[in-house]
Amino acid sequence: MAHEEPAAAKPGLACAPVLPAAPSGQRRQIREWPVGSHVTLRPVESIVLGIVVLALLALTLAAPHPGLTALTTGFLGIFLASALIRLAAILTPRRGNSAPPLPEDALPPYTVIVPLYREAEVAAELAVNLNRLDYPRDRLQVLIALEASDQATQAAFAALPLPDHIEVLIVPEGHPRTKPRACNFALDQATGAHVVIYDAEDAPHPGQLREAAARFAAGSLELACLQAPLRIETPAYLAFIAEQFRLEYAALFEVILPAFARWGLPFPLGGTSNHFRIAPLRAIGGWDPYNVTEDADIGFRLAAAGYSLDTLNLPTLETAPTRLRQWGPQRARWIKGHLQTLVCHGRTGPRLGLRTFSALLITLAVPVAASNLHAPAMLIALLAMLEDWRVDGIVSIPIAHMVFYVGCWAICALGGALGVLRSGGAPRFLHLFGLVPYWLMWILASPRALLQFFFAPHHWDKTQHAPRAGRHAP
Repeated sequence: MAHEEPAAAKPGLACAPVLPAAPSGQRRQIREWPVGSHVTLRPVESIVLGIVVLALLALTLAAPHPGLTALTTGFLGIFLASALIRLAAILTPRRGNSAPPLPEDALPPYTVIVPLYREAEVAAELAVNLNRLDYPRDRLQVLIALEASDQATQAAFAALPLPDHIEVLIVPEGHPRTKPRACNFALDQATGAHVVIYDAEDAPHPGQLREAAARFAAGSLELACLQAPLRIETPAYLAFIAEQFRLEYAALFEVILPAFARWGLPFPLGGTSNHFRIAPLRAIGGWDPYNVTEDADIGFRLAAAGYSLDTLNLPTLETAPTRLRQWGPQRARWIKGHLQTLVCHGRTGPRLGLRTFSALLITLAVPVAASNLHAPAMLIALLAMLEDWRVDGIVSIPIAHMVFYVGCWAICALGGALGVLRSGGAPRFLHLFGLVPYWLMWILASPRALLQFFFAPHHWDKTQHAPRAGRHAP
């Protein structure tokens, strides 16, 4: 029973058709994706959204004080919901995710897919990291998927003495040029019973594939995906963005996602280190190439098809952006992709089922709203204080608002600190205070995300990576 293939996907898929896998031994050309996030907003949806925005503006202009009060109340409600979800995750004990290791001869064939674009500088380092994977070479297939136009990265890998189990694939030219499209091309040529996605900067734990294989063997056939924790290697020098990235990842992958898994809720996957049973992945059609956060989307599509998700223990180490010009476009892409996922699955809410649709709201809608509305809410609060000062020369801040804000910050800080502790690190107290300016930074990414959502929905903002230097594990 350990390595049986699960049944075909159940009815109720959202936003994606079932596309057949390539016949055994036959390599297919890259397939086109007929439906999904290629439709951003339909005309009716655009009209409704426009009416809501205009109504809010009219309310605020016609009655500034009640309008600002209403908006502030709405923001505070969203922040409170987000904080309560985090608090519940913090209070949820981490489940012991363990399974007896499989004997050497029982390990199933495994495929590693690594989609790359303009990553010549890290090719050699990536090859070393992949070669450290502790898995039988006769059952390990590593597919490096490179874009046809990316001559520099192709040349970098051609110059490396790659072992036989590592194969370089050239993804044909086509639209859209995205990571999930490259993943689908590689998926059609995968031979493993399980498949995992890694990124250019990843340094996965050598035993991660063995842990995932053991967990799949011990779990039910409905278990379709296991998310490994992503941990940020912080620079040896002071770097505000990288430190905040580390806290953000620690809270998400060490606290929040394990809690969602324990609650039995689907959740948005991370962009890398997702381990799948290959049969259900193919049954739902692979990844949506038009969604720029295909990881968030596919978790909910698996759930809609009746499958479950869980988390692993052994981590993947990643580097973080250290400069605003790296962080901003990447964050904008994430925001845009989350909006795509919410719109795509929101259209078919009833088909998702109550549990999965509720999970979509709890795990994606509320966090996206809270994080992106933080800076506008602070701006509204500042305008309210200025108006208060203009009237009587005195600025009064309601005590209840201060207690609320400090309480929400404390919950978020506690989540980050707990995540760092669970990952074996030591939280740095001063960095926890950096959460506040870090949240305000989102105002630099949100407008870009909204503009691209409407006018360039499938454009992929590339995050440039560099070889590890002066970095250490948390």
